Amino acid sequence: MRDINFDDIRPYTDKEVKAKIRKLVKDKTFDRVLHLLFKNRPKVEMVKFQLRRVSSVKQLQGVFIYDLLHWLVDKTSDGLKVTGMDKLDNSKPYLFISNHRDIILDAALLNFLIFEHGMNTTQIAIGDNLLQYEWIEHTVKLNRSFVIKRNLPPRELMMASKKVSHFIRKSITEDKMSVWIAQREGRTKDGNDKTQDSVLKMLNMSNTGGISDGFNELNIVPVSISYEIEPCGLAKLRELIKKEHYGESKRSKDDLKAMSMGMFAPKGRMRFSFGTPIETHFELAKNNEQRNSYIRCLAEMIDDQIYKNFKLWPSNFVAYDMLMQEHRFKDRYTSEEQKKFEIMVEQAMVNIDFPITDIQERFLKLYAYPVINKFDRPKK
Repeated sequence: MRDINFDDIRPYTDKEVKAKIRKLVKDKTFDRVLHLLFKNRPKVEMVKFQLRRVSSVKQLQGVFIYDLLHWLVDKTSDGLKVTGMDKLDNSKPYLFISNHRDIILDAALLNFLIFEHGMNTTQIAIGDNLLQYEWIEHTVKLNRSFVIKRNLPPRELMMASKKVSHFIRKSITEDKMSVWIAQREGRTKDGNDKTQDSVLKMLNMSNTGGISDGFNELNIVPVSISYEIEPCGLAKLRELIKKEHYGESKRSKDDLKAMSMGMFAPKGRMRFSFGTPIETHFELAKNNEQRNSYIRCLAEMIDDQIYKNFKLWPSNFVAYDMLMQEHRFKDRYTSEEQKKFEIMVEQAMVNIDFPITDIQERFLKLYAYPVINKFDRPKK
């Protein structure tokens, strides 16, 4: 691992912070972003002045980013709570694998909570599709993000995935830095959170020992992220419909819009639930088929914790009962909460203007799937 050059994917170091911030505050687009955030020129200039005084990643996250996220939680949500962190060892690095609902907030709020708990913030896996402007690349790399390259030819993709795998393993086993990665590529757009085998296969690329030892040394902790109001819910459905019915791919400006919407749109209540470290006891894999079977088993172990610890809100139970046309969970919500969610469904029907008949069903599944996964999954 020491022979691998990670410069093209790694976060910025403390030695690079001041120079990168100087570039950032001179960027005209970043200036416009700050103006959208803070609304007036004197405040924007004050923020730039504060940023120029930052000389380390820890200082940037502990003052500027922490305060910004605190403001976002207060202004755009009905509260953020966390469970399970008391079971973690502050001195240990972990690989946090979570469901993925919002481009920016999932990792940002996880680090916000980790910082409050007295732990060092994580290194964050981020797709290169999001780095559309130089200011975005500077911003995320200043906040301990490393880059996962996508849409490469097969051989280049294999080499890039192997490099990311080595970077993650080195971060945890040598640098003692925790890492966050989503359980899948891209956000869940249908509400069905499911760990992709390909993510775990990527992690295993840097393993030089037995499959159990390789995963156990990463200290995998599943994290369930639950928003009462689905971030960019309508936009996710539009994107899914365009892809399935019209063969249209997501455009770069869609990601930018989703990043902004996720940060500033109402989110209701939010809950981050940390699971327990997963320890596997697989025998040595004799062939690829057995290795793939072990990886599928590990994916299901991660999913089990994410489903079990997912905080279900009244909106989830209302959606389930509406989808299934029954009253199984009627004791989990009030008539007022039911009416509130029914209005959201009506708004979805109006705002998602496509000539297909299953828009309501798709919207209901976005909220109902966590209930299905928690209560209706076949028992193994």
